Amino acid sequence: MTNDQPTDIGGYAAALDELQEILAALESDTTDVDQLAVRVERADALIRHCRSRLDDARFQIDQVVGSLDDV
Repeated sequence: MTNDQPTDIGGYAAALDELQEILAALESDTTDVDQLAVRVERADALIRHCRSRLDDARFQIDQVVGSLDDV
C-alpha cells in the first residue's frame, strides 16, 4: 500500500463512519478471510485520511490563534 490518499474517501465524518463499520464487521467475526486483508488496508487508508484532516485542522487553528496574537 502506498502513502497516497485514496480519492474515494469523503470528509472526516464519512471516513470515521466507514471505519466504524469495518471495525464492527471485524469484531463480529463475519468477515471472510479472503476479505480480511482488503478491509484492513481500507481501514489503514481511512485512518491516514482522518489523521491528515486533523493535522490540517490543527494547522489552520494554529494560524488563526497566531493571528489573534497580532491584534
